[in-house]
Amino acid sequence: MDNILLQGENLTREYGKEIITKALNEVTLKLNKSEFSSIIGPSGCGKSTLLNLLGALDRPTRGRLLFQGRELSSMSDGELAAFRNRNIGFIFQFHHLLPEFNALENVLLPTWIGSGLADRKREEKAKELLELVGLKDRMKNPANNLSGGQQQRVSIARALINDPNLVLADEPTGNLDSDATEQVYDLLRKINKELGMSFLIVTHDRHIAEKSDRVIEMSDGRIVSDYKTADKSPDELWKRLAPHNCKFPVMENGRLVCGMEESAPAN
Repeated sequence: MDNILLQGENLTREYGKEIITKALNEVTLKLNKSEFSSIIGPSGCGKSTLLNLLGALDRPTRGRLLFQGRELSSMSDGELAAFRNRNIGFIFQFHHLLPEFNALENVLLPTWIGSGLADRKREEKAKELLELVGLKDRMKNPANNLSGGQQQRVSIARALINDPNLVLADEPTGNLDSDATEQVYDLLRKINKELGMSFLIVTHDRHIAEKSDRVIEMSDGRIVSDYKTADKSPDELWKRLAPHNCKFPVMENGRLVCGMEESAPAN
């Protein structure tokens, strides 16, 4: 129990009154401390809905959510907002940086909530995080004067500024090219290993999923498979992950790999 960070029990999320749409259907899972996990599945299967519930951005229609044994359902909206700010970092596909602020100011934004402008100690920490993500020389750049990969690195630093126990990422590399995707993934993995933060990533990228410690597969609002990648061979991982995450499979050295552009189907 001591190793469990977040636990969802029979989480269900429904939308509508007369016509009810069940986006999430009695999902139960546990996230452990210092774990690096991925959620995969086809579009519309409930991945982002689950992430929003686990991050306390939304409330379940039914079910319980516990953070280190503390149930969150009884919290008011204000208490949940304070909880999120202290305990959870968010990284989204669209980085949501404020263009009128520079990189350093965007990283400091979460520290201003409820406490006013950041002090010198917080500013030094923000600078350390920007250095960690490789933006030491870009701190004063306006957000709209950064590349897509650099903007996503700023959003990663922003997610870490309050020392969260858990970082939730929704398609964090969805708008990046392959090189930037690898760089961002390597950075998240480095933070996971060096700082011991837990990561849960919604992704369509097979390479990120197969390098995770754990893969959670979803379909039609349910978890259909949950396994540790260390327990699977490379071929088993390919068979599980490629159908959902590889648009252009090609044969290379007698083995299926994921191509970067459309080509003739592999025989």
